[in-house]
Amino acid sequence: MVVANQKGGVGKTTTTVNLAASLALHGARVLVIDLDPQGNASTALGVDHHAEVPSIYDVLVESKPLSEIVQPVPDVEGLFCAPATIDLAGAEIELVSLVARESRLQRAIQAYEQPLDYILIDCPPSLGLLTVNALVAGAEVLIPIQCEYYALEGLGQLLRNVDLVRGHLNPLLHVSTILLTMYDGRTRLASQVADEVRNHFGDEVLRTSIPRSVRISEAPSYGQTVLTYDPGSSGALSYFEAAREIALRGVGVRYDVQHAHVGGQNEQQNLTEGMQ
Repeated sequence: MVVANQKGGVGKTTTTVNLAASLALHGARVLVIDLDPQGNASTALGVDHHAEVPSIYDVLVESKPLSEIVQPVPDVEGLFCAPATIDLAGAEIELVSLVARESRLQRAIQAYEQPLDYILIDCPPSLGLLTVNALVAGAEVLIPIQCEYYALEGLGQLLRNVDLVRGHLNPLLHVSTILLTMYDGRTRLASQVADEVRNHFGDEVLRTSIPRSVRISEAPSYGQTVLTYDPGSSGALSYFEAAREIALRGVGVRYDVQHAHVGGQNEQQNLTEGMQ
């Protein structure tokens, strides 16, 4: 799952790490790939990511195997992280001259042999080569949308990029999930934005929305997700419920994809057209 939105401050990293922790606490094996040069997902998961640490930069630019950089997350069994370091800031430029620059992450994931139930990719707030690598590698796109006035601004370009990648590089890619974040039930604006998003995207929007929460904001400063920092908080319970929705949706999707694979190219093409 690619967690993407080129608008900054919408909760991409927060959503990635907390959904990953929720799924792992439900018993899944989950890998978080931190593709943001700021490395905030690595920080929130308590994973070392200073300049000398082998990171996703080495995978993309130096072709290092993904298995050599993945670290277990200290507080959550079954959760792993491929960290980002500041080196990733220059990767956009370095990737331009490399062969198969759009699919380097995809090949690294395909060569990764450890069993996993979910891979969540945290994208930077841009639509450059790092995000394109994530879209080529992913099967689904999850878009966090904050319940504020500019919520839908700029989303059109992201959706066009998803269509371009699907048309040329990754035919199974589709936007499967919209998650409303920073929801404040006390304001009429939040309700209006939520209604607008639900009207626009329909069933792709999760029923669960993530509230504004001090606990969610505090947790990264302790190198934790809100699930381990304060499991009983409203933020933790919301992410648990959102993860449950995603897991229940995913059962049907995984069956369909597997069935299409077994059934041959014609069925797979039908599935792809259905997703489109």
